Amino acid sequence: MPKLFPDNLSVVALAYDGLCTFEFSIAVEVFGLRRPEMGDNWYQFAVASVDPGELRASGGIRVLVDGGLELLEQAGTIIIPGWTHIDRPAPDNLILALQAAHVRGARILSICSGAFVLAQAGLLRGGRATTHWRYSEMLAARYPDISVVADVLYIDNGQVLTAAGSAAGIDLCLHLVRRDFGAAKANMVARRLVIQPHRDGGQAQFVERAVPSQYESARLGPLLDRLRRELPAEAPIAALAQSVGMSTRTFLHRFKDATGTTPARWLMAERLSKARGLLEESSLTIMRIAEVSGFGSTTNFRLYFRRQFATTPVQYRARFGQSE
Repeated sequence: MPKLFPDNLSVVALAYDGLCTFEFSIAVEVFGLRRPEMGDNWYQFAVASVDPGELRASGGIRVLVDGGLELLEQAGTIIIPGWTHIDRPAPDNLILALQAAHVRGARILSICSGAFVLAQAGLLRGGRATTHWRYSEMLAARYPDISVVADVLYIDNGQVLTAAGSAAGIDLCLHLVRRDFGAAKANMVARRLVIQPHRDGGQAQFVERAVPSQYESARLGPLLDRLRRELPAEAPIAALAQSVGMSTRTFLHRFKDATGTTPARWLMAERLSKARGLLEESSLTIMRIAEVSGFGSTTNFRLYFRRQFATTPVQYRARFGQSE
């Protein structure tokens, strides 16, 4: 497997007065903890202060930092963990430091409302970006030259990356680990955090979603488990509804309440997830992976995989598969 990790493994997270504690802790957990199991090539983490003097964080916490914005000058990756308020402009010295880092080639990652700082710096102009669903319309209105995507967990534009609301920062940070070090090490970090290495779907499934009753969960839960075990099998809606004792209309309604999507889209996400795992961890042929994941043919597999991940199964395996 080719070397993946970047030459500059220095990660600097910003700290500011009124720091968003949860978003900041995501950066610390993924990039700031000592991980001897990862070997000698791992991230070096530091915290840079935006504001002078003592910094307060949500929850009554006081923050000690490693330095000021001069730390950004040597950073390979910069993290903006939220922002105090979307109506508070970032200070000029921070904007200039971010612009200089971008010109130098540093990667800059925002979580939640941190996207507003990137937008103010002009680093999202002409591109796609996301932020918390509560702020999406505001971001789009203030910066019409940005294509704001409200229903995704994160967007990777290469050098500039944005995550949606709070916990989506975990998804983006793990994605960056996967990009830098490959799937195996990203999975190791995810296991340490006791979370899934990757969540499929978007913010819509987490926004004002009704929690299904215990009765409905008891009926739909076993069905979902069976569908995961039998991905290659046909799954007509009428038959699925009948298997859980519902009319087709009621089944579609309850299914969306429970999963946030339709049966067809849920199945496609499960098939893609299964296929991706096999590409990363197995030596099965592309044809065999297409079969066991439920795509039926390699043509369908390549079509849907490229549509979802903007790459081919072969290219994905070359980057994220296990080394021989």
